[in-house]
Amino acid sequence: MHLFRTTVLACLALSTFAVAALAAPVGVGRDATLASQPKANSIAELVARYDSSSCIGCHQQAHDEWAKSIHARSIFGTGRTAATFRTAIINGAMDWPASGVKSPKDVKVEHLQGCTKCHLPQLADATDKVAQEIVTTLWDWDAAIKKEDTDKAEKLEKTLSSLNINCLICHNRNAITHKWSEGYPKKDTVYGSKSGEHMDGKFTKMAKGQIMSESIMCGQCHGQGPNFDQENPTQCATGYASYLMAYIPEGGNKSCQQCHMRESKLGHNMQSYRSKEMAQKAVEMHVETNSVYWRDNTTIRPKAAVRIELTNKAGHGIPDG
Repeated sequence: MHLFRTTVLACLALSTFAVAALAAPVGVGRDATLASQPKANSIAELVARYDSSSCIGCHQQAHDEWAKSIHARSIFGTGRTAATFRTAIINGAMDWPASGVKSPKDVKVEHLQGCTKCHLPQLADATDKVAQEIVTTLWDWDAAIKKEDTDKAEKLEKTLSSLNINCLICHNRNAITHKWSEGYPKKDTVYGSKSGEHMDGKFTKMAKGQIMSESIMCGQCHGQGPNFDQENPTQCATGYASYLMAYIPEGGNKSCQQCHMRESKLGHNMQSYRSKEMAQKAVEMHVETNSVYWRDNTTIRPKAAVRIELTNKAGHGIPDG
């Protein structure tokens, strides 16, 4: 009996060890990342984890450029983005019978990932409480707009705008795509164009980011199409896909950063169709018109023949994102 009990206990111990081994996340160095910390339980906590305000002292120009970009308010956007989040929940998650969402109160992080995978990738580092706080803020903001309560609407807009794609998302969290071969982004390091010491109390090191000047850096969000890794895939941006499959095969050799940062002279104010400079560079347009007037134009309408020729000079399909 004693031998039987010992054998059973040994088997249970081995089984428990095997399950634990299978459940343990792979990747050496993952535990040294910002994303590996205990999940944030509030918007304020998530914002604090990725707070990049200490960058401003040395990188004022880059910060001021970034502040003009949609990256600086990736959840709120121009207001249209915030409204689209609500629409995605109402016409999407709440309408899908197997989503588990019957009302906004049922929304969890995974329900927002179709959008936040790009608009707020760090939401993956937060609990469902944060998803609920975001949804509540979106609904309260919409109600304030409808009631014309400007002060409340502006306060809620400020909260939503605090959730964004800032320095630490690009220069730390998402700075490395091939983590098993290049290592995980370390929580004390910023990734850029060179390596060395970094004069900051929290981020004390600099490391050369292998993809920082490559289009794949942008391709993480400005994508390749459907998010098939999700339980309910969504089709969104395909700019990087058309860049790889059309622009590059046709002999194109510029990166996203060359066009959207350097040649545009916009720097970290990365723009697209909203920018006059980018629009003029992206599309060449020729218009020819020919009008025909009949003698009796009181009963017969004048005719106009219009010929429009558009040439796409961008490195990807237009429109796209």
